[in-house]
Amino acid sequence: MRRSFLQRALVAGAAGAVVGAGSTGAAWAADGQRDTANPTGAAANPADEGSRVIPFHGVHQAGILTPTQRHAVFTSFDVIARSRAELTDLMHTLTERLRFLTAGGVPEPLGISAPLPDSGVLGPVVPADGLSATVAVGSSLFDDRYGLAARRPHRLRPMDVFPDDDLEAAWCHGDLLLQLCADNPDTVTHALRDLARHTRGALQVRWRMEGFVSPPRPSGTPRNLMGFKDGTANPDTGDSRLMDQLLWVRLGAGEPDWAVGGSYQVVRLIRMLVEFWDRVSIHEQERMMGRARDTGAPLDGRHETDSPQYAKDPQGNSIPLDAHIRLANPRTAGTADTRLLRRGYNYDRGVRDNGDLDTGLVFCCFQQDLDRQFAAVQKKLAGEPLVDYIRPYGGGYFFALPGVRDGSDWLGRALLA
Repeated sequence: MRRSFLQRALVAGAAGAVVGAGSTGAAWAADGQRDTANPTGAAANPADEGSRVIPFHGVHQAGILTPTQRHAVFTSFDVIARSRAELTDLMHTLTERLRFLTAGGVPEPLGISAPLPDSGVLGPVVPADGLSATVAVGSSLFDDRYGLAARRPHRLRPMDVFPDDDLEAAWCHGDLLLQLCADNPDTVTHALRDLARHTRGALQVRWRMEGFVSPPRPSGTPRNLMGFKDGTANPDTGDSRLMDQLLWVRLGAGEPDWAVGGSYQVVRLIRMLVEFWDRVSIHEQERMMGRARDTGAPLDGRHETDSPQYAKDPQGNSIPLDAHIRLANPRTAGTADTRLLRRGYNYDRGVRDNGDLDTGLVFCCFQQDLDRQFAAVQKKLAGEPLVDYIRPYGGGYFFALPGVRDGSDWLGRALLA
């Protein structure tokens, strides 16, 4: 059945595939550890540009602990597979294509009378180019279509509406979220286009957002489009014990057994009202954030990595009590387990209908527990001074599936078996 599904998808794709969006270093394993080997067997010459391989196989999916790549596209889909069997075929197909795309190589010919095997966007040999893929599912996949209701992760639901949100239905939720990240924008474009072609008839795009990470200026953590360093206080992804406490669903935690090794993913599309922000004094901007704009240091420190000393500043004389960093992470013993792993991207979509610049942030984070972490933090941020300059308008709650262990495994196997 999987082969017939793939053949139908290729024929449909030839008629009109959905076109997707637009730092070199060592490869990293899907569990976030530096990998000195190349278990996926990339075909590209290591000396060539674009040869960086992020292994596809692992206990956890890549794109979570993986050091942030420069370019990304977040695409939410409605699943239109007609049965659970077709949904299973879809997950097999996604796995097969991602296994190839993340390793790179020469596309396999499909036959003389068949469509070309590849769009050719990246040339005759597909480079790995640091491509990582993260597949997550939304709560709507667990309705009555595929008999999965009893297997829904317990905290997975439609995204909450918080007091300062201005959500637009067309930009929210989805049955399946695909996060593609790579070193160059044409690599994520090519990957999304390939996947759309091979899954035509089973997936339909609901919304899509391209993102990018700026290079560090002048050093340290990259900046967002408000000019501030973004993600300074992320937990140490090299600390596996800490990641077990903050990111991964564990056995015996009240979740379905199939979900062990997965993680809750939140995506928030946040418009930045930069025309207004750019008129605010640097003093006021820094007090809203709680950090110096030039260095990224907390207002009571000198360096970006300095820890704010809230206990020595109970009145908020140095860092205001309603500063963003102080509300989001009070750094108390009681809030240590509310930390989450941010993986945000800037976006620039040109100009809105009203003539304003359409720029902002694709806020993405991973955590073990939606309620204990993201939702709890978001409630503390309600009414902060920064809300006058941002508008959250889209995104969703998703569950990032456990990793694909080896060549015989596939995405969602434990869920659908």
